[in-house]
Amino acid sequence: MKPGELFYGTPGLGSTAHVSTELFKSMADVQMTHVPYKGSAPMLTDLMAGRVHLTIDNLPASQPHADAGSIRAIAVSTATRWPLLPDLPTIAEAGVPGYDAAAWFTIGAPAKTSPEIIAKLNASVEKFIKTEDGTARLRKLGADPVGGSPDDMQRYVQAEIDKWGKVAKFAKIEPQ
Repeated sequence: MKPGELFYGTPGLGSTAHVSTELFKSMADVQMTHVPYKGSAPMLTDLMAGRVHLTIDNLPASQPHADAGSIRAIAVSTATRWPLLPDLPTIAEAGVPGYDAAAWFTIGAPAKTSPEIIAKLNASVEKFIKTEDGTARLRKLGADPVGGSPDDMQRYVQAEIDKWGKVAKFAKIEPQ
């Protein structure tokens, strides 16, 4: 394919999939054209039909199609292999060293919530994710439970803002 002939689909402009693919483009020095959709379902339909050539999308949306053989899983975007798909390499292992893009979720509370309540909430979450059942439930949803303190999360959020801000600048993604 010539430059400009490779199309990648995402479930939306500014989505995790969009910025993750832009990170890939910047690190792999690959030219591709973005085709934003209104959700994963129509994007995956066009991927299966060959109207777009690739996507980086969340596992729960894509995995059933990969399991059915409708799409081919090539790699995971996280820094380490996914525990439920241990034979699938990471993008870094597949040839883009240092690549790491993971969707993440956190639990938030209003800014003026007392430190005691925050500590109690954090302890409850930590307890759940450290159980076998908690880990299994979250992995079934495509999440890899990490845990930590509220301060750990603040540092992580700031690092993510810095990282993805650079990607948005590279890709010229503007707030809509």
